[in-house]
Amino acid sequence: MTNAKTLGQAFDVLLQPDKFRDYGPNGLQVEGDREVKLLVSGVTASRALIEAAIEAQADAIFVHHGLFWRGQDGRIVGWMRERLRLLLTHGIHLFAYHLPLDAHPELGNNAQLGRLLGWQADGRFGDQDLGFLGVSTQPWSRPQALADHVSAVLSRPVTCVGDMGQQVRRVAWCTGGAQGYFEAAIAQGVDAFITGEISEPQAHLARETGVAFLACGHHATERYGAPAVAARVAQDLGLQHRFIDIDNPA
Repeated sequence: MTNAKTLGQAFDVLLQPDKFRDYGPNGLQVEGDREVKLLVSGVTASRALIEAAIEAQADAIFVHHGLFWRGQDGRIVGWMRERLRLLLTHGIHLFAYHLPLDAHPELGNNAQLGRLLGWQADGRFGDQDLGFLGVSTQPWSRPQALADHVSAVLSRPVTCVGDMGQQVRRVAWCTGGAQGYFEAAIAQGVDAFITGEISEPQAHLARETGVAFLACGHHATERYGAPAVAARVAQDLGLQHRFIDIDNPA
């Protein structure tokens, strides 16, 4: 069997959190009281995921979005109290890795999304090199065709803004809420930028520069890193692993 210290060390070796400036603590966020046989992975440490992990009789949970963030209210009340109560009552360990999980070159959110959508990464860009650059193995003649492909693969609507007549060959992508990376992507000379969310300024930039902006869902673009990392670590340590996807329209 594996304890929380051994499991945390395995995650740290793989994801190297000390290399990143992040918005919250990476690693063990809530310590349980049990040896680990079953590891559950998910995107966000929501109450629904915690309850599903309890139902599955999990010993540890591994997520991308943990419970604690820089600048948040530190009081343990309301929804925070309930999530912690469930974890502590059932002795479940909670591990969370944010930017390190986005950035891993093979198993991270960006790498896994690129693999899923058929893009060959050949470069990085943006703050802390979180964004990926690459070429589509199936060049799309127009942004809407690319948007339709992404929508079909991710099973959700995609917002596409920009020059609909532009041929798409070179793409940039960064999962989740990376709309602030759009200008850096434009500077790389790409034809399209793919992320999870769009804010008001990006629509104007897409129209004015001709670079297509595709907003494909924060949750939908970040479903793939956590199970990939958890499955690898579970295999290395001889643990069982189960991915539980809690649907989120955002």
